[in-house]
Amino acid sequence: MTAEFPGVDLDVLRRWMDQRHLGDGSIDDPQLITGGTQNVLLRFQRGSRTYVLRRPPVHKRANSDETMRREARVLAALAGTDVPPPGLIAAEPAPEVMGAAFYLMEPIDGFNATLGLPPAFGDAGWQHSMGLSMADAIAALASVDHVAVGLGDLGKWDGWAERQVGRWRKQLDSYSELPGYPGPDIPGVDEVGVWLERHRPADTRPGLIHGDFHFGNVLVRHDEPRLAAIVDWELVTVGDPLLDLGHLLATWPSRDGVSVSVDAPNLPSRDEVVQRYAAHVDRPLDDVRWFHVLACYRLGLILEGTHARACAGLAPKPIGDQLHAHTVSLLQQALGLIA
Repeated sequence: MTAEFPGVDLDVLRRWMDQRHLGDGSIDDPQLITGGTQNVLLRFQRGSRTYVLRRPPVHKRANSDETMRREARVLAALAGTDVPPPGLIAAEPAPEVMGAAFYLMEPIDGFNATLGLPPAFGDAGWQHSMGLSMADAIAALASVDHVAVGLGDLGKWDGWAERQVGRWRKQLDSYSELPGYPGPDIPGVDEVGVWLERHRPADTRPGLIHGDFHFGNVLVRHDEPRLAAIVDWELVTVGDPLLDLGHLLATWPSRDGVSVSVDAPNLPSRDEVVQRYAAHVDRPLDDVRWFHVLACYRLGLILEGTHARACAGLAPKPIGDQLHAHTVSLLQQALGLIA
């Protein structure tokens, strides 16, 4: 392994691919795909085919290998559905091969809207349609029969809504075990947790949730305003799919607070996003606000983990500081929703 490609030994990878008859010859033009904060993504050429390798960061979390295995399993299960995930090529579940579980996937011909828009997307109609396609994608995921595609055991459904606040609060409390982390400084975290417990919806329904759905985790087609792929499936599980809608609303580009940044002033409003989603799913959306608040709470407490890891020297400090600011902003958004 080299400093240039952290966690990836190209000789080991080549031999592993040989055993699976995935091309032949040398691994050419390896390039790290940047822009994320966690996992290692390496794009390379072998023969006439392009591959993308995905593995956990060098400083793995306790569940990093299992996360990779779950991701690969979900990508395989979603092949042939209306959901646009990256195409899975092959996966290695054993961490002994290269220090972590990893998988190979097809490259995606698309762009990340948070990094800028191609000229065609200067068109107001294209920007609006791109925003609506976000709702279309999670509605398609919500419509997948997770049991029929072999993912019925992906997560524990019984008591899902009842577990949410305690689950994420416990994760926040666990960060105090990291050396150098002073403890959470997140105004409103207790108040939001109490509100969620008191207003828990009676009607929840199981399905697949991506778990971190926003503009930064999708690639958009160059030739038309719709998604090419949903990426970063590390939080995928079985839960109520309305949580994905909540995450989309919580991170929707706006001028107030810290949000996902997309330079597209003609995106639809949050209300239009909800209406578009409602047109594709067969269920009432009376409890959307609860899922929006839960998404702010859940995502905020997850992001605080990177801040804690940065305090312990396990993640870059600028990224930790940035994500802590996101956490504070998300909880402020939640407080505004419950006021």
